[in-house]
Amino acid sequence: HDIGTLLDAMGIAVRTGQHCAMPVLEQLGAATGTVRASFAFYNTMDDVQALVRAVHRAHDLLS
Repeated sequence: HDIGTLLDAMGIAVRTGQHCAMPVLEQLGAATGTVRASFAFYNTMDDVQALVRAVHRAHDLLS
């Protein structure tokens, strides 16, 4: 959930957690949860690039 908090502070909205998929996440070795970003028709490549940059920054802060 830490990455979700950091991304929120950077203006990026994501969902974190197990997303009602605990058995699947256990099989994938991700039982502690995942980060999910959703896109819609109004999102642009700039939005995608902002997400990627923010995830990299959050990763650096959490490493």
